[in-house]
Amino acid sequence: MEEAELFLMGYGTKEEEDIRRETQPTEKCYLVGVDFPRDRSMFSIDESLEELGQLAETAGMEVVGSNTQKLNSPVTSTYIGSGKVREVKTAMAATGAKTCVLDDELSPAQQRTLERAFGGEQAGIKVLDRTALILDIFAQHARTREGQLQVELALYQYRLPRLTRLWTHLERQSGQGGVGLRGPGETQLESDRRIINEKISALRRTLESVRAHRKRQRNSRKKMDIPTVSVVGYTNAGKSTLVNALTTSTIFAEDMLFATLDPTTRRAQLPEMAVHPEVLITDTVGFIQKLPTQLIAAFRATLEEVVEADVVIHVVDYSNPMREAHEETVDSVLQDLGAGNKPTITVWNKLDLVEESLEEVSLAAVEREHTIAVSAKEKQGLDNLVAEIGLVLTELMTDVEVIVPYDRGDIMNEIYTQGAIEYEQYLAEGTYIAAAVPTALSKKLKSIRVDLEAEELEELSEADMWKQLAKKRHATTNP
Repeated sequence: MEEAELFLMGYGTKEEEDIRRETQPTEKCYLVGVDFPRDRSMFSIDESLEELGQLAETAGMEVVGSNTQKLNSPVTSTYIGSGKVREVKTAMAATGAKTCVLDDELSPAQQRTLERAFGGEQAGIKVLDRTALILDIFAQHARTREGQLQVELALYQYRLPRLTRLWTHLERQSGQGGVGLRGPGETQLESDRRIINEKISALRRTLESVRAHRKRQRNSRKKMDIPTVSVVGYTNAGKSTLVNALTTSTIFAEDMLFATLDPTTRRAQLPEMAVHPEVLITDTVGFIQKLPTQLIAAFRATLEEVVEADVVIHVVDYSNPMREAHEETVDSVLQDLGAGNKPTITVWNKLDLVEESLEEVSLAAVEREHTIAVSAKEKQGLDNLVAEIGLVLTELMTDVEVIVPYDRGDIMNEIYTQGAIEYEQYLAEGTYIAAAVPTALSKKLKSIRVDLEAEELEELSEADMWKQLAKKRHATTNP
C-alpha cells in the first residue's frame, strides 16, 4: 500500500503501528455516553459505558474517567449539550486526557465541533466515537490477508467523509502542463476523495472474488456430505475456546474483545455422536451492540459462513451479568443476516467462573429448548453438547426405507457413517434399513427406496424364513 493511502487511512504499516504503540506512552481517554429514552432497550447507559471502557482498553488506551447525560435527542452540532461540553472539557484537563470517546457514532461535523470545543488540534485533542474504536481494534487484530482487506474497506468507508482535517494545503492544483491543461484543477481534498473512492471500488472487487472463493469452498464441503456447524456469539464469549475443545485445534483464544476476526473451519471427529461422527465447525467473528454498518458490509463474505451452515451454535458467556442483553444482540444480528431461523443450539459457557455447579445450571438449561451448559476451558459438559448436535442434525434429516443389495457395501457404509439407523433386517434380496439420512444421501438412495407397512415387512420376513428352511431341506435330501 502506498504511503499516501496509509496516511489517508490514518495508519502506517503494521510494523510502524506496533513500534508506535510500544514506544509511545499509554493514551489517556475520557468516556462520554448519552442516555436516550428511545434507546438502551437491552443495555443500560452504565452497562454500555462499561463495555466502551473495555473496548478502549483493548485498543490500548487508559480510561481515566467517564460522564453521562440524559437527552431526548442528540444536539445537532455537538451531540451533547453545551453545559456537558464544558463539564467534559474541565474533566479532561483535570485528568490529563487528550482523547474523548463517545459511545455512539458521530457525524464528521459533530466530531470537528467537539474537538474545537475541547481545545482543538493545537492542544492535541482528539475525539473518537464507538465506531472508530471498534475499527481500530479490528485493524490491530486482523491477521489474514482476507481479514485485512475487509478491515481496510471498512476504514476507508468510515474515513471518507472525515477527510477535511487531513490536509492543510487545500490550494487547487493549477494546470502547469501547457496548452489545454491550464485553469482550475482539483483541490487536494477532491484528489484525496477520488483516490479513496478508487481504492474502495478496487477493494470491493477484490472482496467479491474472495466471496466467490468462499462460495466454492462451501460447495466443495457440501459435496463431502459432512454437516457444517457455525459458532457465533457476543465478543469474548469463548467461541474459539469451545471450537478448540471440540476439535483439538489451536485457534488463537484470549480473554479480550475481538481476539478472533478471521473465520476458521476445522474438522471435528465426534465418535460419541450417534449420527454424523464427523462435522465441520467454523469459528466466526464476535458480535457486539452497535456493530458498525461498515464492518457488517465489509465482512459479508465471512458472515455468509453463518448463513450457509446447517446448524448454528450460539455461545453465551454465562458468567457475564449482561448475558441476556448479549444474547438478544446476537439474535438481532442473526436476524439481520437472514440466519434467524437456522437450527440453533445455545451454549451457556464459562461455568468455571460462576458459583453454581454445572449440574445446577444444566437443570436451568433443560427448561429451554436446545440449551446446554458447559465450561469449554475445563472441557466440562461437552458430551451433552455433542449429543445435542447429533439430535439437531437428526431433526434435519430425511426418513428413508431402503433394501440395500448385499453387494453394495459402499451404500451400507454411507448410511452407517452419515445416518441414524432405526431398524435393520436381513431379507433374501438384501438388507432392509429404516433410517434418518441427510437430504443429499436420500436422493442418492432413490433407486432402492421402498415404502413398506409393518405387515408387509413381516410377510417379507416370513417368506424369507420359509425360503431359508426350504433351502436347508433341499440341501439335506440332496447331499
